[in-house]
Amino acid sequence: MNRYLPEGRLYDCAENRAALSCADSLEKAMYEGRILEAKAVLCDSSHNLIVDLGCMKGVIAREEGAKGIAEGTVRDIAIISRVGKPVCFVVQRIISDSRGMPCAILSRRAVQEKCAAEYLSGLTCGDVIDARVTHLEPFGAFVDIGCGLPSLISIDAISVSRISHPRDRLTVGMDIRAVVRSTEPEGRISLSHRELLGTWQQNAARYRTGETVTGTVRSVEEYGIFVELTPNLAGLAEYRDGIAIGSGASVYIKSIVPERMKIKLVLVDTFRILTPPPQPEYFFTGSHMEHFVYSPEGCEKTVETIFK
Repeated sequence: MNRYLPEGRLYDCAENRAALSCADSLEKAMYEGRILEAKAVLCDSSHNLIVDLGCMKGVIAREEGAKGIAEGTVRDIAIISRVGKPVCFVVQRIISDSRGMPCAILSRRAVQEKCAAEYLSGLTCGDVIDARVTHLEPFGAFVDIGCGLPSLISIDAISVSRISHPRDRLTVGMDIRAVVRSTEPEGRISLSHRELLGTWQQNAARYRTGETVTGTVRSVEEYGIFVELTPNLAGLAEYRDGIAIGSGASVYIKSIVPERMKIKLVLVDTFRILTPPPQPEYFFTGSHMEHFVYSPEGCEKTVETIFK
């Protein structure tokens, strides 16, 4: 079982709560070297994190706040941005503060270094891992792949259906799965997401000619309007004036043509989408994939990913 989960996943678990319930259980967790999580409530002027352990105060010194801070390869925003959120740590020692109250000295850096050495360094292309979305940029989604260590899913790797911004598909704090796209000697890992969302055939099997269904307008071109039916499936409707990208759409399915990976649609109506992106639905549930073929057998065009 992977011990090095995205930060925040341990916060509400029974074992974590029990370890923070009193000084004795916290001391036991210290001797066992257990990874714990609690909420950072303050970052002082020296960029030390103050952590609410419940049974006592915890302190993560700036240099212990993140892997790379002491070396200058990671900026202090990696510490500052944790205020109000769970942080992972190991307890290094318990002391008495200036008022004689117990205070736990913690290290987040030590956890991240162990995560990198014992977990991330062993990942290979095609491994499917847990991740948590931490922030979104126009070019992609940054995710936590273990103990606060970051990775990137570029916008083109989020889904087959094209989107204008990662927020069209993901939300901050969303727990997702991702597949390792590449690894670099310095430890950088890039991810993909689209291969887990199913092939063209798997997605198209949900629909039948003659049905009227809902979708999302993703692109408006002179020759037609692309409407996403699922994250890995889109169809083309005839052009119509006044259609906004991002609108919801009701569409009539005119034809489904697997050999050309085409779905022809008739746009019935559009509407405003009021709900956030739903949790992704994954067709692939294994822990490793070598090869992904999106296109149907016998299709004129082959769309595939080979992980190596």
